[in-house]
Amino acid sequence: MELSQLRMVKAVAECGSIALAAQQLHCVPSNITTRIKQLESELGTALFTRAGRGLCISAAGQVFLGYSEQILALVDQAKRAVAPHAVPTGNLRIGAIESCATGRLPPLLAQFHKRYPQVALELVTGKSQQLLDDVKHHRLDGVLVAGRIDLPKLSRTTLYHEQLVLIASPELEPLSQLGDVHRHTVFMWPVGCPYRAALENWVAEHRLEINTVDYANWGSIIGCVSAGAGLALVPEGILQRFDGTAHLTTYRFAELAPMPNLFFWHSETGLHGPRDAFAALLTEHFAENHAPLA
Repeated sequence: MELSQLRMVKAVAECGSIALAAQQLHCVPSNITTRIKQLESELGTALFTRAGRGLCISAAGQVFLGYSEQILALVDQAKRAVAPHAVPTGNLRIGAIESCATGRLPPLLAQFHKRYPQVALELVTGKSQQLLDDVKHHRLDGVLVAGRIDLPKLSRTTLYHEQLVLIASPELEPLSQLGDVHRHTVFMWPVGCPYRAALENWVAEHRLEINTVDYANWGSIIGCVSAGAGLALVPEGILQRFDGTAHLTTYRFAELAPMPNLFFWHSETGLHGPRDAFAALLTEHFAENHAPLA
């Protein structure tokens, strides 16, 4: 059993096909096929099953993949441990919820690229649950999510608290209290958004019903509100990013408490030059600028 075979198993599991895995690993498909067959022979079990034109990981393969991810992460950790003071280089895989990626991260990404040009940073967006699962299984090196979250095997640091803002067209009837939202259509990010959950929980506690429209695009949400179609609950960072593009009335109600935004990473990865440099930049920026921690 060799590390290259573990990387092949991981790549095929992620890509769903040997051809795509070969592109990712920069090798020929026949090499992957041969090496995985040798590994399956050594293990005495099939790691993949046919699924149409692709491959689907088997139950045994899923178990083996978990150990493979841990082994590969430990190998990376060992490499970093012998050069803890080296200038950060290599790959960095970061995940973020869309509001953070759109609202707060762009200037920080530019600063990071300028400060560490030898790091190839890949940013992916998604829902909090999927992002946290990805960092738990070493598919991502760190993630930025929102909410009051504490998970085993994951370390975290609170970066800032995001103020929640209700926005409306000036032509809409003014809101005197949060309960007035039930009189209007509310445009929100789809289910899974922590900011949406904050409003829905408050509405449920007060036995109110609201008519919601789901859009997975902040520009579309703000555009519809600006056109007078209803209300929207947005994080302050998004509102600042779109400032000047829409004439809006804003409401900040005490019932909608600021939402903590956190950076998570796997507790067992140890030293990780690019990730640690990115985390340090985040902490430095939010300590010196906006969004207080309390």
